[in-house]
Amino acid sequence: MIWSLRRFRRAVAALLDEIPPRLLEGLTGGVLVMPEARRRPEDPPGIYLLGEYHVDPGLGRLIVIYYGSFRQIMIGATWERVVKELRHTIRHELRHHVEHLAGLADLEVEDRIQLEGWRTEEGFPTSPQRRSDSDDGGDPRGHDYRRQR
Repeated sequence: MIWSLRRFRRAVAALLDEIPPRLLEGLTGGVLVMPEARRRPEDPPGIYLLGEYHVDPGLGRLIVIYYGSFRQIMIGATWERVVKELRHTIRHELRHHVEHLAGLADLEVEDRIQLEGWRTEEGFPTSPQRRSDSDDGGDPRGHDYRRQR
């Protein structure tokens, strides 16, 4: 099934309406939907970022959702399945936001372990252990990775 960027953005807005407002507090940059797919060059083939949590000096705290990444990994999926995955991704990135506000990075560690497992399965070298971005006041990030099916 092919779904438009416009329909996808409407689904994001509807899913955000399900979230209690207090959990969105401090998300000063809001939630952006970008049309492109997002991959990191060091990741194995078929691994896409569905969403990211950013802290940006100019934009503030924000969540980015990658429509193109959903298109890549959800080929042939029903719209209901896409919305279910989108709900998961929004909640995942929102958890990064809440953890960041609380000074935690548990989900970031879980994400890294998941990605390293995929790297090992695919025969890629594991990534060097990255120090926490938040240690130096940098750009804390959370990611929601998925494999292309």
